[in-house]
Amino acid sequence: MKPRPRRPNPRPPPGPPVELEIQAVGGEGDGLAEGPVFVPFVLPGERVRVQGSGERRELLEVLRPSAERVEPPCPHFFACGGCALQHWAHAPYLAWKVERLRTTLARQHIDTEFLPPYATEPGTRRRVTLHARRGSREAARLGYKARKSWDLVDIAVCPISAPAIQAAIPALKRLAAPLFEHPKSAPSLHVTLTDTGLDIDITGVEAKSGGLSADARMQVAERAAEADFARVTLAGEVAYQARSALVRLGPATVALPPGAFLQATRGAEAAMTEFVAKSAAGATRIADLYCGVGTFTFRLAEIAPVHAADFAPEAVAALGAVLASLPGLHAVTPEARDLVRRPMLAEELKKTDVVVFDPPRAGAAEQTAQLARSAVPRVIGVSCNPATFARDARTLIDAGFRLEAVMPVDQFLWSPHIELVGVFQR
Repeated sequence: MKPRPRRPNPRPPPGPPVELEIQAVGGEGDGLAEGPVFVPFVLPGERVRVQGSGERRELLEVLRPSAERVEPPCPHFFACGGCALQHWAHAPYLAWKVERLRTTLARQHIDTEFLPPYATEPGTRRRVTLHARRGSREAARLGYKARKSWDLVDIAVCPISAPAIQAAIPALKRLAAPLFEHPKSAPSLHVTLTDTGLDIDITGVEAKSGGLSADARMQVAERAAEADFARVTLAGEVAYQARSALVRLGPATVALPPGAFLQATRGAEAAMTEFVAKSAAGATRIADLYCGVGTFTFRLAEIAPVHAADFAPEAVAALGAVLASLPGLHAVTPEARDLVRRPMLAEELKKTDVVVFDPPRAGAAEQTAQLARSAVPRVIGVSCNPATFARDARTLIDAGFRLEAVMPVDQFLWSPHIELVGVFQR
């Protein structure tokens, strides 16, 4: 097997070709050989010929392929920087992700039970960011950044994405074409598949020159209408709207604010929500911190009253707007609050017996310090960054909590990223 990487620049880097034995896969998905030397698109046990210098080399040829090597399903794989591991069979790929998570926790001397991981499937990603570059007047170039480069890989398909997003790629290229009136514009299209259609928030259009002209805005609106998109916004400002961008979250239907955070796949959201709700069973009062638009809030409100807090006021407002239409739930108290500068204090949590927190990648150091001081008996942490989760978990464990179980979540298919839900009990 001799894969020929389809790189934007097919010329190999300077340096003599050498042969290497690949020992493992590193944290970013590249193969690791003695040196250390990192090589993309290779697997443990393979013998490869590479070229370049220093720690990072480029693959020329696989001399002895692994039995775990498979044909990548995407024609853009070797050039596109979006995926790193399409060439690895699913079972060992997933096992590697879980082991990385176990190792990350072990660095903080944390041992726990690992539940079976949730693994997302191809064609289920409902939220993607596509970068646009100037093309013709009718269609921009649109795709992902090239591997380790600012170059753009103009895509025709994307096997991780939901079929509705893949089918819309030509229309999205047309939508982006009028965005290049200013030479400094480098637009990104943040595309979310909602229950009512595609919702696109566009950022990166040069604003200092006055933004888009009225003519360009008209073209954007016309092309959005042609494609039957639900809504198109320019950095949050509505440029076209046929209908609200609605999503179902447990028993609630929420109108998404422009650019709002949503879990990347519906299946992962359902698996995490179910696990969180099961772990919160029996609570009498719950705090849902970093609640967003209510991913967990509404399911938790089926169990007990919920105080829901998040730093994004527009997300909290969207959550609060639907509460009157949900009479069967326990009371929900929404609060717009910066939980870094103003975390929920231990004293405010006196009557709370379950806290759920789902912070950004930076983690929740300030909030977990307050949880450590509190008398809350059960904490459920949701994280997209195992390193900051492990740091925050150490704070809770040092205060008398035990990490009872972790559910790994792979919703960023074929990337090195792994997410998790962890349950702590005093």
